[in-house]
Amino acid sequence: MGSASVGSASVGAARVGAAGATARAAVRPVGTPPGTPPGDEGAIGGGRSGRGKDKSKAAKRRRRTNILTAAAAVMVILLGAGVVGGTYFFDDVDLPPPVSEDQSNVIKYSNGQTIAKLGEQNRTVVPEAKINKIVEHAVAAAEDKNFYDHHGIDMKGIVRAAWNNFTGGATQGASTITQQYARHAADLKAISINRKLREAVIARKLESQYNKDQIMGMYLNYIYLGEGRYGIEAAAQGYFGKSVQTPAGQKNAITPYEAAVLASIIKQPEPEPGNGHKGYDPNYNRAAAIDRWEYTMKNMLEKNWISQAEYDARKYPKVKPIAKAGGNSATSGPVGVVMRHVRAELAEMGISPQEFDKGGLTVTTTINPAVQKAAEEAGSRKSETSPMNAKPATYQAAVIGIDPKTGGVMGYYGGDDPNGLDYGGYMDGQSLKVTGGQSPGSTFKIYTLAAGLKEDISFKTTWDGSKVRPNGKEINNADAPPGKVCGGKIKYCDLETSTIRSYNFAFYWMADAIGREKVIQAAVDAGVQHMFPDKGAAVDLTKTNASTWKKNFDNEVAFGQYRVPPLEHAEGVATIVAGGIHNNAHFIKEVRKVDSETGKVTIINKQKVAGKRVFDEAQMSNLQGVMAKIVEEDDRDLKDGRESIAKSGTWEFNGGSGDTWFVGGIPQLAATVWVGGKNNKVELKDGKKDMFGAGTPSKIWKKFLDAASEAMKWDNEDFPKRVETGNPDSPYANGQEPPPPPVQQTDPNQGCPLGGIFGCDNQQPNGGNNNGGNNGGNNGGNNNGGPGNGGGNPGGGNNNGGNGPNGGNTNLPTNQGED
Repeated sequence: MGSASVGSASVGAARVGAAGATARAAVRPVGTPPGTPPGDEGAIGGGRSGRGKDKSKAAKRRRRTNILTAAAAVMVILLGAGVVGGTYFFDDVDLPPPVSEDQSNVIKYSNGQTIAKLGEQNRTVVPEAKINKIVEHAVAAAEDKNFYDHHGIDMKGIVRAAWNNFTGGATQGASTITQQYARHAADLKAISINRKLREAVIARKLESQYNKDQIMGMYLNYIYLGEGRYGIEAAAQGYFGKSVQTPAGQKNAITPYEAAVLASIIKQPEPEPGNGHKGYDPNYNRAAAIDRWEYTMKNMLEKNWISQAEYDARKYPKVKPIAKAGGNSATSGPVGVVMRHVRAELAEMGISPQEFDKGGLTVTTTINPAVQKAAEEAGSRKSETSPMNAKPATYQAAVIGIDPKTGGVMGYYGGDDPNGLDYGGYMDGQSLKVTGGQSPGSTFKIYTLAAGLKEDISFKTTWDGSKVRPNGKEINNADAPPGKVCGGKIKYCDLETSTIRSYNFAFYWMADAIGREKVIQAAVDAGVQHMFPDKGAAVDLTKTNASTWKKNFDNEVAFGQYRVPPLEHAEGVATIVAGGIHNNAHFIKEVRKVDSETGKVTIINKQKVAGKRVFDEAQMSNLQGVMAKIVEEDDRDLKDGRESIAKSGTWEFNGGSGDTWFVGGIPQLAATVWVGGKNNKVELKDGKKDMFGAGTPSKIWKKFLDAASEAMKWDNEDFPKRVETGNPDSPYANGQEPPPPPVQQTDPNQGCPLGGIFGCDNQQPNGGNNNGGNNGGNNGGNNNGGPGNGGGNPGGGNNNGGNGPNGGNTNLPTNQGED
């Protein structure tokens, strides 16, 4: 008779219900259990002692059992069912290695609340030593009440299988707990006499290698208990919201009655198809579940695993209903888009997709549920309170909130479909690579300004908006007519006004003067990694240098022509909000893994909170001071007078608006909002007018920050006091000299203009040079004329307010958008 080695049955990759790599079950051998007779190798794992033949009763009983197992095999062979000899059969069947069970990965919010469980199987492997003993006893009572007394096999079952085979009856399934696990471990799925015998032999060898507690631990981590729950921990959490690791007697520990419910489900967790048995899940077949529970409770009493009093007081416990599909999980809703960023960061930490598939990770994200809710309600068209709610279905928003002190993404809305396009980071769900971006428009000017401030350029420098590009094309300036730009001072408009009004010429010429590569370098320092040229794939700015940048991008980079991923731009915005300290934007706060054998928790990785200063602190206070004025200009003041800074931006499409932005934040949260076309670019409208960054995006931005601040109960913090930096006479500036003020003719005798034609009565109300003149006048330029209108009451100085701080610059048209 030939041998039938089952080396091929080795199960280092055996699975239950799913393919892929898995995490290790608690199976390592341990020392001799209490009460084990000396020399009882059958109970402790192992091999020969080397001290001669063991003549103890336990050893004799073990040898006798092995002989009976082999004899049963021979009996089956003689009855025509086998193909190998009994003695060779026992020796030749290999003990498979322990099965590594698939687990789920638990993903949590920053406050510890579970977002979702990811993985092929909802399973959490737990160390046997930490499992409440009442659970183990209940399982033994339900499945194998003599588990602690036998040596792994049921001889009656083997004989019954042989007899049924001989008589043509039905083949038998596994019986003891050890046999059930042996069948799983060796991946013996077919029901046959040959499989039954192999199962019995492997069960015997398991009992020789591992003790009862270890086998019970392996079994409890493997079994399926219905409703998609694998392993005893997932079942306890699913049916009762409890952990089997909570010690008996403590709050929320599994009770004997609950343990019996779980154990009773094992026999048949789910209904059979058609008109078959409905199983023992109380949510599907309560009457049968209670009958099975009674059987389990009776056996628990019989084996003295519960007292008579506990048995008499028994009452079937309440079971959680079947969970509804969908909900706040990784498979539905906006938070699902976060999961691809979590997976990408895990890969960067060195956790491969294969290791991730093994499961067993607990990942705490930086996402705060309150801030996440605020982001979704502000940005999603599905939210009735969102400014996007009444917009066309072809419109899409992205809302990103980052903690400027750590770089942790606290709220992230990148779309409603977790399997669709990620409008926040443009990260592909399969390759986890960045695949796109949007033109940031004038919001990119924050990097141009950072570069200019570094070159000692002052906000007081003036720039010539009448100059055309080298190719002869004019520079668009928020669609304002040339005569209206900067209140008519287009040839010597100061940088601060250009920033607030979002004129482009100052930024174009600044990039031309200092070098556009310095603008790009400032963006890289702040956190922007990818930028798309007009044609071709993205340029990784962190892996290229100035020569590549100059070849792919022109001076228009200074006011946001080239596409960038919103998430990377949000990281850069957070750097400005943080006063020039850069932190990498990230979604993972901490990753932990629990050793399934020891229960020891290992922290694999955690967020780094020490940022790097990339911009001068005083220069950033200068920039923040100007950005604070933009909030006022666009009428987007936050609730309770909370101080904020911002910059709006728009990029054109088909002569209208295609991408619109509003970015900035408060000291506790940097907020970036983008609104554009869903899937394809569309011409954006606010009502019948073109949409600009100061429109719908700014409304989303305000709603998001107001809601997040209220939910988080943040203090009303201020930004640092502005320090004006830079050289007002910077050689980089190209503004023309303003024309001299008109010469006034005076009467040499009286000192009155025009020789006193209009009279020089000093009693005339608000008259004379004190109320007008080149400084705008105290009353003519400020108190009586309103901001920048000069004049004021009759007789009040220069009607144009002159060139003073309250004249000229502020007599400008309202914001008309920007490129």
